[in-house]
Amino acid sequence: MGEFEPVIGLEVHVQMATQTKCFCSCKIEYGVEPNTNVCPVCLALPGSLPVLNKKALEYAIKASLALNCKVHQLSVFARKNYFYPDLPKGYQISQYDKPLATDGYIDIKVDGKVERIRIHRLHMEEDAGKTIHEGGYSYVDLNRAGTPLMEIVSEPDIRSAVGAKLYLEKLRNIMRYIGVSDADMEKGQLRCDVNISLRPKGEEKFGTKVEIKNINSFRFVQKAIEYEIERQARILKKGGEIIQETRLFDEKTGKTFTMRTKEEAHDYRYFPDPDLIPMRITADYIQKIKNSLPELPDEKEKRYVEQFKLTEYDAEVLVADKERADYFEKAVSIYPENPKSIANWIINELLGKLNEEGIDITESPVKPEHIAQIVQLIDSGAISSKIAKQVFDQVFKTGKEPKQIVEEEGLKQVSDEGEIRRIVEEILSNHPEEVKRYREGNTKLMGFFVGQVMKATRGKANPKLVNKVLSELLG
Repeated sequence: MGEFEPVIGLEVHVQMATQTKCFCSCKIEYGVEPNTNVCPVCLALPGSLPVLNKKALEYAIKASLALNCKVHQLSVFARKNYFYPDLPKGYQISQYDKPLATDGYIDIKVDGKVERIRIHRLHMEEDAGKTIHEGGYSYVDLNRAGTPLMEIVSEPDIRSAVGAKLYLEKLRNIMRYIGVSDADMEKGQLRCDVNISLRPKGEEKFGTKVEIKNINSFRFVQKAIEYEIERQARILKKGGEIIQETRLFDEKTGKTFTMRTKEEAHDYRYFPDPDLIPMRITADYIQKIKNSLPELPDEKEKRYVEQFKLTEYDAEVLVADKERADYFEKAVSIYPENPKSIANWIINELLGKLNEEGIDITESPVKPEHIAQIVQLIDSGAISSKIAKQVFDQVFKTGKEPKQIVEEEGLKQVSDEGEIRRIVEEILSNHPEEVKRYREGNTKLMGFFVGQVMKATRGKANPKLVNKVLSELLG
């Protein structure tokens, strides 16, 4: 790509985790029979009137504050007019010139450097229904119509495909931390459109923008952007021009293709919705929601480094997922003596194993109390680190308590000095030749003696004691 710099902005739709829709009391459920969670309001029957879901407003304010936005005390719902079969009213209730919140930011870490991605606005709107095309027919399912969404629009501050993926992951993580959305991309609770252009390095002016619509996984967001950067750079290098258009990403080929070219901007004829009064939010209400915010990922990461003396990397890995951080804290609350070791076991052993098996940490057969117990058994000298790995594997297979496995399999470490001394003496008397060579200066043989003791005890001798006794007896 060399001489070009990408300019990337993301528009993200987040579905709020309310129990009912944005302007009526229909339930929100995923995967139910089509057109069963509907009423006169979401079917747009004449005379039906929308009423705002207070929980949706609270969640949207919560998200705005967690994203460092300024929440406006006055915001207005507007009608966004366009025709589509799954939009029963012929317009979508959204916000236009008076959104709920503006001017926020998210900090991401790219190659160890913190980059600030500004957020242009966060506004509330309702979702449309769903059109399903099958066997020459099109079907409309309105179960999703009226589901409360937040649209979060970033400034064009992202400069790489990796940066876009990290921004999106951080955004999802914040939504989960504050409990306003499960933000599951597979269920369509987090949807992303990408705006991308290239400009010569050092140039201030933006290039022609291309939009890539509806990408449904973090990996695909990165792949679509990488492909698009390459495609645009190829055209520009040949002296060609980029066409302003909307493209889609094909997951099978890893390429983007034209969906429609934009000759002119859409005219949605926005105007304030006469059925909904302007929202006036008091400063007290905003403050009350601010006070209810839980600890956010960045604060948590800082605390892990200061309180638990974790490395920045370890803290970052643990807080990158709310469930992971909860898991770690539960284990530490059970055995607070060694948080560093608990973090190591989670990051190096557990996450690898879960990844291998394709299991989420919430479904892990190894529970936080198991990890706490394993670390405690090592620290107390009951088992060695090597044996602990065997125990961990057994817990993963059977879900049994580590202590129970140690008892049943006779894995308890031999920490009786008299017993170890007896075994060491026997080994030394069986290997007079090696003892002689060791005393003549071949100290590398220490490894041989340690190995013999471990063999004799089936790996259960306490390594510290073995070394101590060997050093004494070998002089």
